[in-house]
Amino acid sequence: MKTVKEVSAFTGVSVRTLHHYDAIGLLKPSRVTEAGYRLYDDAALQRLQSILLFRTLRFSLKEIGQILDSPHFNPQEALEQQLTMLELQRQQLDETIAHVRKMKETGVITMNFDAFNTDKLDRYAEEAKAKWGKTEAYKEFEKKTDGQSKEQMAADGEGLMAIFAELGAIRHTDPASKEAQTLIAKLQAFITDHYYTCTQPILKGLGQLYIAGDSMTENIDRVGGEGTAEFAHKAIEIYTR
Repeated sequence: MKTVKEVSAFTGVSVRTLHHYDAIGLLKPSRVTEAGYRLYDDAALQRLQSILLFRTLRFSLKEIGQILDSPHFNPQEALEQQLTMLELQRQQLDETIAHVRKMKETGVITMNFDAFNTDKLDRYAEEAKAKWGKTEAYKEFEKKTDGQSKEQMAADGEGLMAIFAELGAIRHTDPASKEAQTLIAKLQAFITDHYYTCTQPILKGLGQLYIAGDSMTENIDRVGGEGTAEFAHKAIEIYTR
């Protein structure tokens, strides 16, 4: 057993963060002494390692908790998928470094944003999140995308982003407006047609993910402009009432 201070020294995770993980139920101590000291065993440290891996992959704390607490969670399979995502992350970072180095060496600022495109990594992460949950939505997603070409999947992704671009164009207006609500209905229908049945609760949950502050938020704001994810979230909240 290790105390919270010992765990902090051993892992590099601050005591404050460990206390926060305890408070939100993400990483509870294995035992709390009568004096109130938190103690962590090897199982708790293994869970902390999984948490840190998911955080490196930009998963939110809420998503990590849902994954680790799922009865369908398979640690070995998760490690394989985490490795794939880390390799994709490294590839994207290497491309970005090469792009910046070229600009530095040539002195030419090229308008090429391919190196910053994280769509492949983001799609893989979303599929992994759904798969670990073994939700009905994921089962439907598997069925709909089975045998699809990379070109078709890319086209579907572009179609989805196009709707966010439309939302971005009106992001400074009222999210309750007819135009905004029509676009949310269009978004819901697109997800249903191309991925899985997007019920009202699922749509509401997606709206929460859009403002999680991770890569999904960044991608939406990239195509629609800063504030698009927040606008979409507000419009979805109104639409799903």
